[in-house]
Amino acid sequence: MFAAENGLKGDPRLQGISEAIRVVPGFPKPGVEARGFMFGPSIALAIGAKFVPLRKPGKLPASVISEQYVLEYGTDCLEMHVGAVQPGERALVIDDLIATGGTLSAAIRLLERMGAEVVECACVIGLPEVKGQCRLRGKPLYILVEPRDMDCYQGMMASSPCYDFVMV
Repeated sequence: MFAAENGLKGDPRLQGISEAIRVVPGFPKPGVEARGFMFGPSIALAIGAKFVPLRKPGKLPASVISEQYVLEYGTDCLEMHVGAVQPGERALVIDDLIATGGTLSAAIRLLERMGAEVVECACVIGLPEVKGQCRLRGKPLYILVEPRDMDCYQGMMASSPCYDFVMV
């Protein structure tokens, strides 16, 4: 998004995202909850695929199916409209961050219950020391940015608790 305006035109990381996405033609792009919506619709629009929102309970207007999952601090749930994906459709699940992998693994289970084939997951930020990728049932995971070390990341978040994500 706006790569030229942000000095990222030609950035190999953005090229990697583009190449990874374009090799799987004609599949929906589920975006997980609110922050995943910053990326999912734009990517889906850019490649001409549909966008399927996966939301927290009670936020979608029509009939839904749901998938509960365990977090490090409790449980949560994702919902998707019934009929949003069809059996055999290929999906890329997009989110802003992977830590424990709970949200992405719930998204995978939900889509596969509806007969979709989850081809890959993509996140802007990955926290490799938390090892969330091991919960993705062998699905490939593309990560744009990883902090150099967890102590640096935790210190940054502790000093600025009023934001969830900053994009430069």
